[in-house]
Amino acid sequence: MSKAKILRDRMAERGLVHIMATHSPLSAILAEEAGFDGLWASGFELSALYGLPDMSLVSMTQHLDMLRAIAGRSTLPIVADIDTGYGNAINTLHAIKEYERAGASAVVIEDKTFPKVTSLAPGGRQELLRTEEFQGKIEAAVSARHDTDFLVIARTEALIAGLGEQEAIARARAYAEAGADMILIHSKKKDPSEIESFARAWKGDVPLTIVPNAYPELSASRIRALANIRMVIYGNYGIRACTSAMQDVFRRVIADGGVQNVHADIVPVEEVFRLQDMETAKLNESRFLR
Repeated sequence: MSKAKILRDRMAERGLVHIMATHSPLSAILAEEAGFDGLWASGFELSALYGLPDMSLVSMTQHLDMLRAIAGRSTLPIVADIDTGYGNAINTLHAIKEYERAGASAVVIEDKTFPKVTSLAPGGRQELLRTEEFQGKIEAAVSARHDTDFLVIARTEALIAGLGEQEAIARARAYAEAGADMILIHSKKKDPSEIESFARAWKGDVPLTIVPNAYPELSASRIRALANIRMVIYGNYGIRACTSAMQDVFRRVIADGGVQNVHADIVPVEEVFRLQDMETAKLNESRFLR
């Protein structure tokens, strides 16, 4: 059974799947151990890892390298964040084939123009493609997949761009007609009112995906009550957690004049060895090296 089929089955069986953002094999291992249903190969997180803004500066090659590395160290399905599809419908056609080969079980494509600006940036440029042009991208993505269980998720930024619910509904309906398996509806409001309103108004045949970064109070129980949301992606929590922890430890080391205090507050190196699977490496060394 493919991981894409596993992801579809989990949504059908559980009603709602929880997907954690990752930017490295280590973060993927930690997410799997924590019990998530899948991984979000995040463009935002990878951009942050490189110290770059999320403005289409990280290449498809860089993102694919990360995804392959994650797929090699995790058994979970991977939902790949491929921004605008790296160009027009022809570029998207190529991208889908590459991402499926690299180990993705799903992709999310957004209806912004290239290059995109991250959705939550204050004052960021949020320009959308013509609906018909984005439909072509979705049709190209669906035609390119080898595994029919591979999910093509269409993300509309209509609410982010301030175009209102009716435009978001119209675009979502058009993308579903083009063959999208799910619709990701995004909002930057500090409360979930836009998302809840959209979910109640959505009468389409395909389920919804959300990314509750700006409105964290939307809990799993509230999401389930909306009935048509099947996937929640925690889109930037991995890199934010890493940043928070490193800022704290690094500042304490400088303030304390050494590591004598923080040493006891962070995981021992033995835990890192465990995550690296050091024991297996040692066994293989003794078995195969002569």
